[in-house]
Amino acid sequence: MVSDEAAGSSDEDGSGGEADVQDCSRINEDRELKDKLLRKYSGYISTLKHAFSKQKKKGKLPKEARQILLNWWNIHNKWPYPTEADKVALAESTGLDQKQINNWFINQRKRHWKPSENMQFSVVDSLYGPFFMND
Repeated sequence: MVSDEAAGSSDEDGSGGEADVQDCSRINEDRELKDKLLRKYSGYISTLKHAFSKQKKKGKLPKEARQILLNWWNIHNKWPYPTEADKVALAESTGLDQKQINNWFINQRKRHWKPSENMQFSVVDSLYGPFFMND
């Protein structure tokens, strides 16, 4: 035989049932709200999805602009850090924003420029002084 305590009381079953009913009610309300919003704004959502799918990546800079930047790069390949005046002039001649000019030079230096060893030592010496001192 099983006692009433081992089987559980009827009070415990009732409290769990109320919570389940509230959860179901909340889920149904959420679903109704979602359906209502989708009906009302589905046209806008599909338009936004279409617009975002077109805007993935703008792509490369115009060929003429890249050529102007590369010409500057080739002339100044030992120290490819344009001054602010250079950046303004390059922006005017290429039709690009200064931010685009800056980014192009940052990427170009990372990908294609390695300072010579002499230059690295001279930069370090100018920052910290000569490594070896004469006695």
